[in-house]
Amino acid sequence: MLNKFKLGTKFTLLLSLVFIFGIVVSGIALSKALQHRAENEIISKGVVLMETMNSLRDYTNTQISPLLAQSAEAQPEFIPETIPSFSVREVFEGLRQKGEYKDLFYKDATLNPTNLLDKTDNFEDKIVNRFRNEPETKEISGFRSLFGKQVFYKALPIAIEQESCLRCHSTPAAAPKNLIKTYGSKNGFGWQLNEIIGAQVIYVPAEQVFERANRSFFLIIGIFLGIFTFAVLIINYLLKRTVVQPVKLMAKLAQKITAGTTSDKVEEFDLESLKDVARRADELGQMGRVFESMAREIYAREQRLKQQLQELRIEIDEAKAARQVAEITESDYFQELQKKAKHLRKRSKESDT
Repeated sequence: MLNKFKLGTKFTLLLSLVFIFGIVVSGIALSKALQHRAENEIISKGVVLMETMNSLRDYTNTQISPLLAQSAEAQPEFIPETIPSFSVREVFEGLRQKGEYKDLFYKDATLNPTNLLDKTDNFEDKIVNRFRNEPETKEISGFRSLFGKQVFYKALPIAIEQESCLRCHSTPAAAPKNLIKTYGSKNGFGWQLNEIIGAQVIYVPAEQVFERANRSFFLIIGIFLGIFTFAVLIINYLLKRTVVQPVKLMAKLAQKITAGTTSDKVEEFDLESLKDVARRADELGQMGRVFESMAREIYAREQRLKQQLQELRIEIDEAKAARQVAEITESDYFQELQKKAKHLRKRSKESDT
């Protein structure tokens, strides 16, 4: 199909195909890279919040709970502010009231929590069990459907690292009575030191991830398209100027030579314009010099042929004239005229004597 097009058109089409293929391949790779980057940028905010919540958890566990332990046990009602998970959840909910964090959702997803608000769902069960079965895994992230929306999540394991936590979670008998009164004796017990009992999970709406990635993608692809379009135009112009036009010039010269074009001047073969090509040091320059030499040789040969033809014509004319004279002199009429002329010359001499 390309054979039907001219050389310049072929170059343009091939360059366009190469650039389109490059844009498609780079676009796919760029899309994945930008999506990964957008995930990291968005989730980095969540990681900071996780670290903040961990600091709050440690502060509550090491400072608030020991300080209020004795007075809290004496109270008829359990004080939930002494529980790190409760403090973390309340502080995060207050933080969500600000517009910057309103779309984020945080949860201390626990397999066997004291407060059932922290109970893992089926999806979170798999995450926690993976942390328990794969101790070398330090974080898990991906996408899931939550509340009818697609969200991006990141999870970190929660382990019992302080013995003070077991005061309320070892056995119902060791737990404060007001805690049993508030939450019952069925949930939140049987925990062991260094055991992974849940996962910190932060959820971000996937639309934010995709929106940021798409904005960056279309911006960069637009820049690529502009650069590639400019590059195609420049390369196409340079190809036409340095390759197509010299080839077209030599093709025109070859066509003239093939057609047997003759001229009285060597310049008629466009050798002046071919000199610019012949000065080049590349393959086209070499071809140009060959064409220039060939054109001059053909011109010289044509001039010799013209001269030989002219000489041949003169010889033919002379031979033809001689033949015509011979035909006249050998005719009977001419012979009779010669006899009469001789007779007249003879009588003229006799009359003079």
